Amino acid sequence: MNNSHSSSAPYRGHHNAWIRPAWTPVTIAMMIVGFMVFWPLGLAMLAYILWGDRLEEFKSGVNRTTDGFARNWSCGRGRGPRSSTGNVAFDDWRDAEIERLREERRKLEEMRAEFEAHLRELRRAKDRDEFDAFMASYKAKADGSDEDDKPSKSRRKSVPDT
Repeated sequence: MNNSHSSSAPYRGHHNAWIRPAWTPVTIAMMIVGFMVFWPLGLAMLAYILWGDRLEEFKSGVNRTTDGFARNWSCGRGRGPRSSTGNVAFDDWRDAEIERLREERRKLEEMRAEFEAHLRELRRAKDRDEFDAFMASYKAKADGSDEDDKPSKSRRKSVPDT
C-alpha cells in the first residue's frame, strides 16, 4: 500500500479529519451516542470537543511532570545518578546522611525480624504449655474413667472356695 497522503486517502496520518476537537456533525453524534450508552463516554467526548486542541500540550505537560517525578523518585531511592546542588560539601553531607539513614533502617529491620522471631517462640511456648495442660487433664480423665470401669484388686471380694 502507498503511505503517501494523496487526495484519495485524506484520512491517513496522525489526525483524522472526521474526529477532531471541534463541533462537527460526527463529534456531536459521538457525544450524543456516548451519553446514551454510558454517560462518562459522552462527557469525555464533550471534554474532547471543548479542550481537545490543548490535548497535545496537556500530554506533553503530563509527560514532563511524570518524567520529573520519576527522576526525583529514582534519585531518592538510590537508583541512578543524584542531582548535584553544586555545593560539594552539601552533597557529601547529604550522601553521608542518606547512608546513615540506610544503616538505621537496616538495624531497625534486623530488630523487627528478631522481635518477630521472639514472638513466634513465645507463642510456641504458650501453645506447648496449653497442649501439655490439655494432655495432662485428658490423661487424668482417662485414667479416672478406667478405674471406674475396671474393678481394682482392693475392691474385689474374696469368694470362699467351696
